[in-house]
Amino acid sequence: MNPIPSRRNFFAGALASVAGVAVARSALAGLPEPVIQTSTDTAPPLLPGTGRPYNPVVTLNGWTLPWRMNNGVKEFHLVAEPVVREVAPGFKVNMWGYNGQSPGPTIEVVEGDRVRIFVSNKLPEHTTIHWHGQRLPNGMDGVGGLTQRAIPVGKTFVYEFEARRPGTFMYHPHADEMVQMAMGMFGFWVTHPRNRHPHISEVERDFCFLLNAFDVEPGSRTPKVNTMTDFNIWCWNSRAFPGIDSLNVRLGDKVRIRVGNLTMTNHPIHLHGHEFTVTGTDGGPTPPASRWPEVTTDVAVGQMRQVEFVADEPGDWAFHCHKSHHTMGPMGHAVPTMVGVDHRGLLGKLQQAAPDYMLMGERGMADMGEMEMPLPDNTSPMMTGAGPFGSLEMGGMFSVLKVRQEQKPGDYSDPGWFRHPEGSMAREYSGQMAEPVRHQSGDGQAAPSGREAAAPLQVRKPGSHAGH
Repeated sequence: MNPIPSRRNFFAGALASVAGVAVARSALAGLPEPVIQTSTDTAPPLLPGTGRPYNPVVTLNGWTLPWRMNNGVKEFHLVAEPVVREVAPGFKVNMWGYNGQSPGPTIEVVEGDRVRIFVSNKLPEHTTIHWHGQRLPNGMDGVGGLTQRAIPVGKTFVYEFEARRPGTFMYHPHADEMVQMAMGMFGFWVTHPRNRHPHISEVERDFCFLLNAFDVEPGSRTPKVNTMTDFNIWCWNSRAFPGIDSLNVRLGDKVRIRVGNLTMTNHPIHLHGHEFTVTGTDGGPTPPASRWPEVTTDVAVGQMRQVEFVADEPGDWAFHCHKSHHTMGPMGHAVPTMVGVDHRGLLGKLQQAAPDYMLMGERGMADMGEMEMPLPDNTSPMMTGAGPFGSLEMGGMFSVLKVRQEQKPGDYSDPGWFRHPEGSMAREYSGQMAEPVRHQSGDGQAAPSGREAAAPLQVRKPGSHAGH
């Protein structure tokens, strides 16, 4: 039982309460304290402590930005600033980003929320933020010179609008866009449905990440912002394999993955071992009647694709962009193809002139995955990554979906490599091999049956592009 307070103590407590309210109101009148994060680890989902409830997402190698409630308004604080991002182990890049990282933190709200975002500019030039895909007042769209003045260096602007529709969106600058986006300025935005939505199902795991790319010369640290096509660092959330975390799920979980593309090219995102359906775009959730099963979906420039599937096949399943050069580290685009070149008698002569010359590529490039050769400082290998059975010979946009029966609900920790049941792995054949039977043509040469000699090919070089 609590003792009855005296009159003196009562008034002292009352004065303290009034002072506390005054301090709280004073604090709420200022900027929310910016939250800075530099870790490259995948943060656990941020459960909402205030505001409307929702099932939070997990940002691959990223995190969700905390907020404060101010008279019913959800307030965030983004700080645009130069950052250093570890793209892969031992490989760091000078970037521009938000709140200590590139990409910036994921913003999560609920449909109908009133949102206020403070944006402080600590870059060496002006900037803005465009809320890609959002329905909002024109003056909040963030296009410098068109819908607002750009945010000067050292200044803070405020964006405020209602999150009007559920879906997956992005944010990025619309000021000196070529430079600022090439330097890593972008982030994810997720608006959760306020109520049950006929086109949005509930899932046990909800992941999101952005596709991005850089052109960083081996041994350097700053991207070449004028590059338009020849990028050499292919990333998910500014991380390249083996720096990309695995997606760890429980057997039987319904899984949603949201992928946004802010590179300069399209990316066919492919998942092994499962079929999925595309359940959403940046335009919102897709009607169920418009969906079909897929194992690869192409994400074009400026687009978002949301896929869903049931993780019902245990194992370690590759998950990657299906453009083969996007699953490699830095490479020399002008290096000649040496496959099939006979170096016998030539290697010694070359090494006399260039003692450090290495024989490479005449049998293919698989040797690169296990080759131990000195690299320039701050350089990621072209092919790397160790798996349970040797080199993975990967890089860039590659990760692994790990499906485990023993993974606990809500546990996103890495369970390690999959243990294959007895008799369920590919193995070497040790039986007898029959000689293949080949058809012999009339001149004694091996050729497909019934195939006639081809007529000589005549080629005419066009004189101009007229008529194209």
